[in-house]
Amino acid sequence: MAALYEGYTLCGLVPSQNLHSSGIRGIEAERDGDHVLVTDSTRTVTLFKVSDQKPLGSWTVKQGQTLTCSAVYNSQTKEYVSVSDHKVIRIWNEGDILLDKAFKATVTSDIWRVHCVPGGNPVVLFQRGAVRLLDPLLSEPQQRIEEVLVQEETIKWSTTLMADDSQQFVIFVTEQRGDHFLYMQRLNPNTLHRYRLEREEPGLFPLSFSATHRDKHICLLYLYPNGHVYRSEVSIRGLGADEGSQALPLPRILLLGLPVSEGVLEAATALVLDDAHIAVVGVPHPSAGAGKDYLCIWNTNFQAVQAGKEMSGKIYGQLWTYSNKLFIPHGKTLSVIPYECLMVSLASALGKLKQHKTEAPASVPSWNIILHGEKAQPPRTVETRKTRTSRKSQSVSCLTIDQVLELVKTAPVDVVQKEVEGLLARTDLQGLQPSVGQIASTLVSRSLADPTFYTQRTLVQLVHTQSLCHSVCPDLVLLALERKDYFLCQLCLQFFPDIPEVVTCACLKAFISMPDVDAEKASLEPDSVSFMESLIAKEDDQVGLQNGFSPTPYDEDRSDTLVGSDTVIETRAEDKEKTSTPSQDICPVSLNKAVLLNEVLLTPYSGTFLLPHLKDLSSQQVVLFLRYLQFLYLKYSQDAFLHMSGVRSPSLTQVMDWVSLLLDAHFTVLVMTPEAKGLLLNFHRFVKSQVRLVSELGKIEGGLQELSNLKVKKDVGQYSIEVIELL
Repeated sequence: MAALYEGYTLCGLVPSQNLHSSGIRGIEAERDGDHVLVTDSTRTVTLFKVSDQKPLGSWTVKQGQTLTCSAVYNSQTKEYVSVSDHKVIRIWNEGDILLDKAFKATVTSDIWRVHCVPGGNPVVLFQRGAVRLLDPLLSEPQQRIEEVLVQEETIKWSTTLMADDSQQFVIFVTEQRGDHFLYMQRLNPNTLHRYRLEREEPGLFPLSFSATHRDKHICLLYLYPNGHVYRSEVSIRGLGADEGSQALPLPRILLLGLPVSEGVLEAATALVLDDAHIAVVGVPHPSAGAGKDYLCIWNTNFQAVQAGKEMSGKIYGQLWTYSNKLFIPHGKTLSVIPYECLMVSLASALGKLKQHKTEAPASVPSWNIILHGEKAQPPRTVETRKTRTSRKSQSVSCLTIDQVLELVKTAPVDVVQKEVEGLLARTDLQGLQPSVGQIASTLVSRSLADPTFYTQRTLVQLVHTQSLCHSVCPDLVLLALERKDYFLCQLCLQFFPDIPEVVTCACLKAFISMPDVDAEKASLEPDSVSFMESLIAKEDDQVGLQNGFSPTPYDEDRSDTLVGSDTVIETRAEDKEKTSTPSQDICPVSLNKAVLLNEVLLTPYSGTFLLPHLKDLSSQQVVLFLRYLQFLYLKYSQDAFLHMSGVRSPSLTQVMDWVSLLLDAHFTVLVMTPEAKGLLLNFHRFVKSQVRLVSELGKIEGGLQELSNLKVKKDVGQYSIEVIELL
């Protein structure tokens, strides 16, 4: 599966006057995954630290001069390289202030790009197809540069790749009178190979190219305006001497057929992320209406969208990726969107691995079978009520997906529920995931527009198919919160792997703030409710050991001394009463509210992106949530195995992680809040308890190492039994 996480702005844009360009010439990686170089289309290069969203340095050429090549970072010399006015190579380091005073050299032919891969030498690609290593070129800047391309042939795209054997390739695509050619220039030894790309429909030319190296092959991915994404592969094993000017045919396979709403694509890009995923921008989302621009991650194996995010403002058809981050200019901003791609099986992607099936009861063999080996009779298949209902529903609906979608837009609730249930029960449907996404998006859009229309049962069934995710239907969770459908919220938190942090925080805020009357009316998942019932009903005097370690009793650990300024405060007596009221063994929230809060604790998140949204919580909400986390910590400390059962429940680590996040987001406010004083003291004690536990485990580690080093005695008599128990 793939996920797009909450994005953030790296910098603003100054689009060019023709409004078709973002104003960015290129983005290149710098020293590590957290630094990038952004070159605009005029005069400036800026170094950004991505995580801090701030520039670390900026360099500009003189008025009247123009940067014609995006700057690159030479990791071997720790220097930056760029080109101005097509022929002037400029080299500088981070300490330089003025580019005019840095090193520059003028060459005899126009330069197309300077490329550099980590660990490789910078290479210069000239507009007429010649390739030179940077250092030999600078040693003789006025050397003659040959022309590789024929008349009227121009370069459209280029990149450089490093093969497994540290062999560097410069790859570029050219165009001549409607024909496109792929050039592969190998360095050391220098060999050049030329391939002809197959033509598409008349008048259609590739919009974007992307290349990767995999299994001794160079893979080229290219997107056409009709939505066709092709892949061509060239083996680098058999590359020998130059083929001369002869262009070999380059076979291709159709990898994807992307949806095109009206006409053809104009500003779109397809970018390879890994062996099974590509990022696409400027192409309509299959489940969204026309007129909306999306960034999507497609799984090429399953031919399906696995993540999508709507982008505001104009899309310029530009996209870069470094260190699991996508850089996309749109509107007036350059956004950074973290992503994750996981390799999964088809069954997992469609939710087949987690569907519960009704299994026939195991047959009990008779004594005759055991003693005499008689063959057991095959068990009879018993038709349960659920089977009969499913079989009956399969014969109800014979409508196509398009017919059901049209019906969803206008039909009453009962008719919609009946037809969608019949559609989901059929086994002859191909491509379940796009169908479920389209139905869910249509239902959500109608529910948001019509307050009297809401199909709770149908939405629950769609979520249960496990073919939905937040990217496919981004308004579903917010609709459930608006309608106070907490059961649907719970299911979305359980099944959606890509819920953004802002939505997670919105759910947290809604769950904490909802009245207990509304919470008790909710019908939630039984196992999660049963877990909380057993946790709340647990006897106070049942105190167990946790990994062989029992936390220090409350009174015994209250002698902490807090030192601040010139005052020493003893907390044993004066704070005991404050921190023990209300009772820590009583759950501070109602049963169903606790169940929903557990779902928030179990939702995947990134602390960097969640922290800003947690600051929107009020002090009362933070205190209440911290009291609940304190309750969970104390209960888990009493019984180490209660939260490790088969039911879905938060772990002790997750509880402490959320405590840390809340304290980071609201520490100043909590210090000034009187009712939070006891909580802060308790959490200080909890941290000390954890440190003490780690210390005890460190002592045990030494003993275990000694046990592992003991030699086994050879003479143990007739038999020997040795039992070592570690609780």
